[in-house]
Amino acid sequence: MADKIQLLPDSVANQIAAGEVIQRPASVIKELVENAVDAGAHDIRVMVVDAGRTSIQVIDDGCGMSETDARLAFERHATSKIRQADDLFSLHTMGFRGEALPSIAAVAQVALTTRMAGDEVGTQLTIHGSKVVSQEPVACPVGCNFKVDNLFFNVPARRRFLKTNTTELNNILTAFERIVLVYPDISFTLYSNQQELLSLRAGSLRQRIVDVFGKKLSQELLPLQVDTALCRISGFVGKPETARKKGAHAFFFVNGRYMRHPYFHKAVVGAYERLVPEGTQAPYFVYFDVEPADIDVNIHPTKTEIKFENEQGIFQILSAAVKDALGRFCDVPSIDFDTEGRPEIPVFDPQADAVRPPQVQYNPSYTPRFPSGASSHHATADMADLYALTLSQPSQQTIPFSGEDESPVPQQLTERSPQHYQYKGRYIMTAVKSGLMIIDQHRADVRICYERNLERISKKIASTQRVLFPEVLQFSPSETVMLQRLLPDLTAIGFDVSDLGGGSFVVNGIPAGIDGIDPLSLLRNIVTDAVEQSSLATTDFHAALALSMARNTAIAYGQVLSNEEMERVVNELFACSNANYTPDGNAILAILPQSDIDHLLT
Repeated sequence: MADKIQLLPDSVANQIAAGEVIQRPASVIKELVENAVDAGAHDIRVMVVDAGRTSIQVIDDGCGMSETDARLAFERHATSKIRQADDLFSLHTMGFRGEALPSIAAVAQVALTTRMAGDEVGTQLTIHGSKVVSQEPVACPVGCNFKVDNLFFNVPARRRFLKTNTTELNNILTAFERIVLVYPDISFTLYSNQQELLSLRAGSLRQRIVDVFGKKLSQELLPLQVDTALCRISGFVGKPETARKKGAHAFFFVNGRYMRHPYFHKAVVGAYERLVPEGTQAPYFVYFDVEPADIDVNIHPTKTEIKFENEQGIFQILSAAVKDALGRFCDVPSIDFDTEGRPEIPVFDPQADAVRPPQVQYNPSYTPRFPSGASSHHATADMADLYALTLSQPSQQTIPFSGEDESPVPQQLTERSPQHYQYKGRYIMTAVKSGLMIIDQHRADVRICYERNLERISKKIASTQRVLFPEVLQFSPSETVMLQRLLPDLTAIGFDVSDLGGGSFVVNGIPAGIDGIDPLSLLRNIVTDAVEQSSLATTDFHAALALSMARNTAIAYGQVLSNEEMERVVNELFACSNANYTPDGNAILAILPQSDIDHLLT
């Protein structure tokens, strides 16, 4: 019987490993830039074409590689970072697995040009799908120049599942941000289709954060610094007034490596308890310095999941450090006990004679008809007669009520009571034949605004209200890419936004009819929602944009409505294509049957 088990070729093994290590163009940039950092580079340039689909190029001025090292670097598990298993517990580099370069070479066409400082000429190595095409000497500067073309050219299924260029570029920017925020002493430049997106000069950590996320953030950051036996924590946290529902910048780094840690996130959020509105979050940039032996980074190839030996202790230290920063640097009113030279302020003495309140003299028998009060008896009699006459006449004012049936769908909507009642500023209650209809006012208006916005986007009709003083907004690089894509759709809704370059946009006009809503916060929320929904198709993306706009402009819970306003909501709701549910599937209304009401009162 023939043997069934066989050893896979290196090219196949590399493609399998690439499925886990190289997921999209952003993964390639992360691995190559981290290698450049480990090589001691001071200036790193990244250039992408078509969001990395066509070409990715990373150029650094690091130590470079020799001819032998350049060839060996593309072999599986070949690395210069570790020598033995014990080195995993004393890591000081970004990479250590030796899987990135062979995985990239297995699914792309790679050209490496490199030279070490002591060599007269460099080496140019070309690899297509794990196969070495050529290797020859070449004149080049010190450092490495990686050029990755046609990613996933030999794995068409993976290439088809790549998202839109906007989505992939956002992922590239996200990965780029996580690296540049750790190394402020290195200069970084990012180009997309020969257009400069980011140019970050070497400087302080605070300056790097401001360069990436905008100058306004500089005034909103509070320094964080604590040094203990377990770890050293540094960085910045945002002031409570900077808290946002969506899009808050939240970053954890440990020993120069980005990480996700929900447990530590709770520590930061808990420190803001009762300082920020519920459901909002302030930005934070927290850097941990921990002994490498106390953490384990060898959990997943992406290296974003890290295990800590003393998680609970670090949690308490982090929570105390954030609370201390908020208490020390926030402007909190204080009591000044230095009263020397201050004017004397009289203090209330309850034992002293109370000041008599002013007395008001009035005539209890005064009436407009008899000012002197002489005929008060006759006036009283006349008023009694008038009251008796009023009672004897039948009232002409009746409350209209319809006993006809009304059901939750427009087709069955016949007659209903024009009188409505608002319950706790949240629900609109109206009588129908089958019982009592209860409508969620916010969800109802979300459905109404959603269909209105969707029609405006599709027909490109909108009314714009010009602002008296244009406002300038600063966005992060990923938000900038998304906002540039959104500009035509925002114009269709009624916004007038112009790109000033460098992540700055000026708002010249806002949609008419959104009085009482902060248009700048509205625009930020729309962009944040769009970044989260960027992978959708064009039609679905328009629907997501219309829904985001509707959520931010709909009637809020707690808003008191007049009967006319409630009537308008009810009428417009039943004119919608679906009066039962919001676009994201939440129920809008319910009916309490008359039989249930009768049963409750029996």
